[in-house]
Amino acid sequence: MDKTKKQKGRVLDIFRSKYALSFLKKYIFSYTLGILILILIDLLQTEVPLIVGSTIDLIAAGGFKGSFISKTLINLALIAAAVFFGRIAWRWFIFGAARKIERDMRNELYAHLQTLSASYFQNHKAGEIMAYMTSDIEAVRMVFAMSFVMGMDALALGISTLYKMVVDIDPILSVVSVLPLLLVAVTATVMGGKLHKRFTLRQEAYSQMSDFVQEKLNGIRVVKAFRQEDAENAAFAKENAKTRDANIKEAKLEAFMFPFMRMVAGLSMAVAIGYGGYIAIIGRISVGEFSGFLMFLNMMVWPMACIGRIINLLTRGSASLKRLQSIIDAEADICDWPESKDFDASEPLQGSIDAKNLTFTYDGDEHPVLDNISFHLEKGQTLGIVGRTGEGKTTLVNLLLRLFEPGRDMLYIGGKEIHSIPLHTLRKSIGYVPQDTFLFSDTVSGNIAFGDRSKSQEEIEHAAELACVHDNIMEFPDRYETTVGERGVSLSGGQKQRIAIARALILDPEILILDDSVSAVDTDTEEQILRHLREQRQGKTNIIIAHRISTLKHADKIIVLDNGHIAESGSHDELVAQEGIYADMYRRQLLEDMKKEEFGYDE
Repeated sequence: MDKTKKQKGRVLDIFRSKYALSFLKKYIFSYTLGILILILIDLLQTEVPLIVGSTIDLIAAGGFKGSFISKTLINLALIAAAVFFGRIAWRWFIFGAARKIERDMRNELYAHLQTLSASYFQNHKAGEIMAYMTSDIEAVRMVFAMSFVMGMDALALGISTLYKMVVDIDPILSVVSVLPLLLVAVTATVMGGKLHKRFTLRQEAYSQMSDFVQEKLNGIRVVKAFRQEDAENAAFAKENAKTRDANIKEAKLEAFMFPFMRMVAGLSMAVAIGYGGYIAIIGRISVGEFSGFLMFLNMMVWPMACIGRIINLLTRGSASLKRLQSIIDAEADICDWPESKDFDASEPLQGSIDAKNLTFTYDGDEHPVLDNISFHLEKGQTLGIVGRTGEGKTTLVNLLLRLFEPGRDMLYIGGKEIHSIPLHTLRKSIGYVPQDTFLFSDTVSGNIAFGDRSKSQEEIEHAAELACVHDNIMEFPDRYETTVGERGVSLSGGQKQRIAIARALILDPEILILDDSVSAVDTDTEEQILRHLREQRQGKTNIIIAHRISTLKHADKIIVLDNGHIAESGSHDELVAQEGIYADMYRRQLLEDMKKEEFGYDE
């Protein structure tokens, strides 16, 4: 395949995509009706030069009649009115359908993103995805709107105009006048491949800039705390310059295309005036026909000029569609296994947990983060997990949630192998408070009831009381209707943690996981929260990850992770008696607490 065919293939990719065509088929009636109206008004417009030419010939022959002129004016007025209302109509049908396609594509893309696994979002930044959701979908919409309209308009108007030029005026004059306009079509086709490449680079630069801005704004407190405003301004200027350079490279091609089209149109008009004037003088065509031909030729410039614009839009749309297709084609690497179809959803999932030689290694790592982890936890018991940073504590609970995929026959919940449990059932049965507390830019009530919007205000407040955050909320300006800001920016760390705990508790899950979720609260509040858990969650399973021993001392079983293994296991008293890692951590924390009480300082 030669280079020209490859470029043509790229431009037309959007019309070969089953994904794109599925949206077009959905609104085929609107497009069909809009196209029929468009063709009708194009045919009406080609009557105008003939009417004007006939009128000029009549006047030149001295046959001026008031009735004829009145009839001509009425016909022109009717055509103008029909074109006016017709243009409104086809815009309504075609542009309206394109906007609906844009809406549907964005909805489907967002819904598909919800199905993808956590690993996908580790490899694709938020700024990149936002570029897909905005500018890329916009580029595809422009194909289904402007390029579609211009293509059909150029085709209908071009064919009908050329036909009338050849049949009703002069075939030779038509050929020699239109021939220069073909240069526009050839040039636009050649430039299509370059436009495709440069638009792709522009979109990538835009994605990088979007991600940069989002990341820095999320970390604005850190930027200000370290006085890095000037440095960040300089860094953004570099990212912005990359985007500018990519835009300029694309704009250079467009800057060449449109002046070139105007030049060719002028050349074509010069040929028409020269040769057409000559044959009008010798009498082969009348003055009226010559005038009408010039009007026809002016109408032909639009279809030829459209070719470049259409190819530009198709190039952008095809490049954006390819980027969108990469998301649509992405599949979740964690999904329901075939055996989960046999799961009896009528029976609630029990809270017992068994780990059997659980081993897990992250992609790209040589050594497992968890190695032969085994333990048994009865329904209604509390498991404490402790260990240094990076020992795999969070990885362990992520495997329970199947945010990462555990190996076969390594994890059992309620006596069932974890892959035999549908993901929806599994995650519905587990309440999770992650280490990195995340709140949405919503009200306090909205955040607490996030997992179940049907919860009443009484249930929301009860969950807040269990998490020891109700009194704080009542001090907010709008109490439970207070908007917490992006990621809970208006709240303290302790308040965010306790609202996140309330968000999990309101669901009354069979298994509750707290991943270092009380680290930002004082010890008295921590003790109250843990007491509420013991009182309210009798018969329910709890997993608590913590660095403070005081958080774990009431747990039924505690495991100490070290180098990916369970180094110690037992109750608080048993582990202290072992004089091992746990006992050493416990003594260190006791000394720190004594120093705080003696000298009155905090960490």
